[in-house]
Amino acid sequence: MLPDLLNRKQTHFLLWRPGKIDPAPTLYIGNFQKNSSEEFSNFQEFDLIQSKEFPDVWQIPAADCNLKNGQVYFYWFKVRDTDAYHGKNEIYYCTDPTAYTVDRRFIAPEGLSGEGSKDPASVILYQDEMLIPCDPEGQTANWQGDTTEKLQPNNRLVIYELPTRWTKINSDGKIPEGNGTFRDVLALVEKQAIAPSFLEVKELQQGHAHLVELGVNALELLPPQDSDDKTNWGYGTANYFAADFDLGCPDSQNAPTASIDLVDLIKVCHQYGVRFFLDVVMAFSRNNPYHNVNFLDLYIKFGSGDPEQGNRDGFGGDLFKYNYWVEGYHPITGKFSRYVPAREYMKAHIAHWIDYYRVDGLRLDSVNNVSNYDFLQEFKDYARSLWQERGGKGDKFTVIGEELSVPLDLVYQNRLDGLWNEKFKQIIRRVILGNSAFDEPSFEWSVRKLIDCRNLGFTDGSQAVNYLTSHDVGGFGNERIYSYLTNNGVFDTENRIKLAFVCLLTAVGIPMILAGDEFADQNDLSTSDDHKKQVDPVNYSRMDDDWRKRIFGYVSRLVNFRTTSDALAVNDTNFIHVDFNEGKRVIVWQRGKDENLVVVVANFSEYGTPDPNNPNAKYVVPNWPATRPGKQWKEITQERMVSGEWAGKEPIFPWEAKVYALV
Repeated sequence: MLPDLLNRKQTHFLLWRPGKIDPAPTLYIGNFQKNSSEEFSNFQEFDLIQSKEFPDVWQIPAADCNLKNGQVYFYWFKVRDTDAYHGKNEIYYCTDPTAYTVDRRFIAPEGLSGEGSKDPASVILYQDEMLIPCDPEGQTANWQGDTTEKLQPNNRLVIYELPTRWTKINSDGKIPEGNGTFRDVLALVEKQAIAPSFLEVKELQQGHAHLVELGVNALELLPPQDSDDKTNWGYGTANYFAADFDLGCPDSQNAPTASIDLVDLIKVCHQYGVRFFLDVVMAFSRNNPYHNVNFLDLYIKFGSGDPEQGNRDGFGGDLFKYNYWVEGYHPITGKFSRYVPAREYMKAHIAHWIDYYRVDGLRLDSVNNVSNYDFLQEFKDYARSLWQERGGKGDKFTVIGEELSVPLDLVYQNRLDGLWNEKFKQIIRRVILGNSAFDEPSFEWSVRKLIDCRNLGFTDGSQAVNYLTSHDVGGFGNERIYSYLTNNGVFDTENRIKLAFVCLLTAVGIPMILAGDEFADQNDLSTSDDHKKQVDPVNYSRMDDDWRKRIFGYVSRLVNFRTTSDALAVNDTNFIHVDFNEGKRVIVWQRGKDENLVVVVANFSEYGTPDPNNPNAKYVVPNWPATRPGKQWKEITQERMVSGEWAGKEPIFPWEAKVYALV
C-alpha cells in the first residue's frame, strides 16, 4: 500500500510541514519556452491551501492550476527559508522535497532579494486530471515484460558493486574523468545496447554483456538517487525520490531521461535474473529541499548542543534527526498521530523506490552515523512489508547495513538482515601475502574465520556480505586488490588474485565483487585524495589485456558455479586438512553435505609439488570424502573431470587453489 502522502500527490501538489508560513507557501509552475529570452514568462503562481484537518499539510488540487492535459510541467514551492545557519529569512523557490524527477538544466528563480536556492526544477506530467511521474519530455515508465521468475534468493547471490562514475584511458594514455550513465550500465547487461559515454571501449559495445558473461545475479549501484555530485560517487543525496539527473543524461543527449533509463535498466536486469539493490544514504543529505523548507524538524544544527549529534559525521551534509517527535499529519498512514518527520520521510521515499522502481534489496550506507537502532529496524521492517505486499518472497529481499566495525548486535537484535563483512576484506588481504590476520596469532584460524563467517560471530551466511575490495578505495590497505598486491611488493599477481576469488566465492556469506576486480583493474589516481578515488573506480578497456582476460574467465567460472551450487548455498563447512610442514600453508575445506559436496584445496605459500609434470607426482589430502555412487569429481576452475583415483591426490602449485565438486 502506497503511503498516504504519495496517494495524495496523484491529484494534488502537496507540501508537507513547511517550517515558516508567513507568507504562506505557494506553487510556482509553468513550461520553459524554447528560444525564449524570458525563461519564466510562462509560469504561474498559486497559493497553497492549508488543510483544515491537518494544519501541517499545504496543498492545491492540480485541477485548479490551469494545466493542460498531456503537458509536462516544471515547478517549485515558494517558501520562507528556514536554514538554521545563515538566518537570513529570505524567500526561496525550492524543489518539491518529494519530486519524482528533477531537471538540473533549469535552476530556481531568485527570490525578492536577488538570492536563490539554486534548486533544480521539479518535473511532473498532467494527464487525465492526474499527476504522473515522467521525464522532462514526457516519457513515462513502461514495466511491460517485467519478470521476477528468474531472481534468486539471498543464499545464492553474487553481488556486483558498481560505481557509476567511471574513468577511461584516452589513446594518448591520459585519464579523463568520465561519467557512466544508466544507459552505459545497461550495456553491461544487454548485448544489443551501446554505452553512449564510452563508445571507444570494446567491452561496453554491442556483442558483449559483461555482467551476464561474468554470471553475477545482483547489481548494486552506488546511490542512484539525485545528487549534486556530478563526478563523485553520489553519496550526497539531495532529492531522494528522483533518479539522478546526471546518470540519465549522457553527453550526447539534450534532455535527461533518468527515470525511464533506470526503469529500462532494472527491467532488463530482471529479465536476465539479476536483482537490483538500492544504495541508500540515510544518515545525512546535501542540499535536500528540507534544508530550506523546514530545517529544524528534520536536521541537526551542528554546534547547537542537539543530543542527537553525538559523534555522528555528516561528511559536510546535514544529519537527519531520528528521535525528534512531533504531532500532526502522518505521511504514511494519513492520520493524525505522533511521529518523527525524518523517519517518515525516509520511509515514504523507500516506498516509492520499491513500488515505482521495483528494487529487490537495500544497502544502507554508514549506519553508525544513522545512530538509531530503533529506526533501522523500523525502516527494515517497513521495506520488507512493502516488498511482501507486492507479492515478493521474503528470501528474495534483504536489507544490508554498512559499518566497518561490523556491529553484530544489529543482526542479533533483528535491526537489519545483514552487514557488510569488512573483516573478510581485512583477512583476505593478509593471507594472500602469507600472513595471519592482524588480530589472529594463527594463520589457520585466520583462514577459518575467512571461510566461515560464523567463526566471526554471524549465525547464517545470508547475514554477511563478503568482498575483496569495496568502492571505498581510499588509503593504504583499501586500494583495489591488484594495487594492494603491487604496493606490497607482489608483482606476479595473477595466481594470488585467483586464490583470493576462490576464497571469496567458496566462503560462507554473500560474495560481492567491486566492478573491475574481476579482471584485476587497478587504481590510476591517488587513493589518498578523496575526489580522485571517487572518479577512478573502473576501467573496462583493461579487459583487452590477455592476462586480465584469463582472470575474468577464471572468476566467471567460479561465479556461475557459486550461483548454482547447492553445497555453497548452505552454511555447512568443515576443515578437513591443514599442512604447515616444510614451508607449506595448505588448507582444505569442505562445503555442503551428503551428495552435495565441494572441496577446496588452497595453497597459501610458495611451495609446489616437486616435478609436477611427472605422471606419478602427487599431493595427498587425507580424509578425502568418498565418491558417491553415480557421482564424479569435477575441478571447477579448469572445467575438467577428475578420475576417482586422482581425486585428492593431484599436484599442488604455489599460491593456487583447486575447487572440486561432486557432479
